[in-house]
Amino acid sequence: MAIIKVENLTKIYGSGSNEVRALDGVSFSVEKGEFIAIIGPSGSGKSTLLHILGGVDRPTDGKVYVNDQDVYAQNEDQLAVFRRRQVGLIYQFYNLIPVLNVVENITLPVLMDDSPVNEERLAELLKTLGLTKKKNKLPNQLSGGQQQRVSIGRALMNAPAVVLADEPTGNLDSKNSQEIVELLKLSNRNYGQTIIIITHDESIALQADRIIAIEDGRIVRDDRVRGRQS
Repeated sequence: MAIIKVENLTKIYGSGSNEVRALDGVSFSVEKGEFIAIIGPSGSGKSTLLHILGGVDRPTDGKVYVNDQDVYAQNEDQLAVFRRRQVGLIYQFYNLIPVLNVVENITLPVLMDDSPVNEERLAELLKTLGLTKKKNKLPNQLSGGQQQRVSIGRALMNAPAVVLADEPTGNLDSKNSQEIVELLKLSNRNYGQTIIIITHDESIALQADRIIAIEDGRIVRDDRVRGRQS
């Protein structure tokens, strides 16, 4: 079953001689539970695509469906709810709130949604992420790898339909990078999360089920690396 459908997606910035076509008629679908890597050179449109999938940046033209819901048929308030409930976003630079501790950062999307915190899920995430003993620490008291683990916990706390990761290992050394990828793979297996990761690292891309390559705003390759695990 397709959890994401993208139809003729186009994004244009600027106009006239300053026009930049970041995405140019992109179409593809993603099955529930897939782990997909998106690769391509800088400026190819990867991050733009991810932000549009996540409801962060509106397309110029085209459609995005998540769970058969037309994402951009919604108004801004509805989009904010969509981002909190349906999408988990993981960024290269963590985007943690510096005055909030680990638990507060992880549970922030739940609290912003005015929902009760699922303490059992929180405890399970803290254990899986190796953060139980760090749960009261502030971001500046954590290593880069630990901060990225917090951002993963935050992305998973609401049990979103899709997790989108934009160069999540870009600031980390090889050991921490592989640990983060293993955590995403664990989330994919144990929670059935659909994962889409942008990466420049070929070794990371090859661990996905499928690799989509983008150049100049267009898909130039869409290869299945391995069959999905049941």
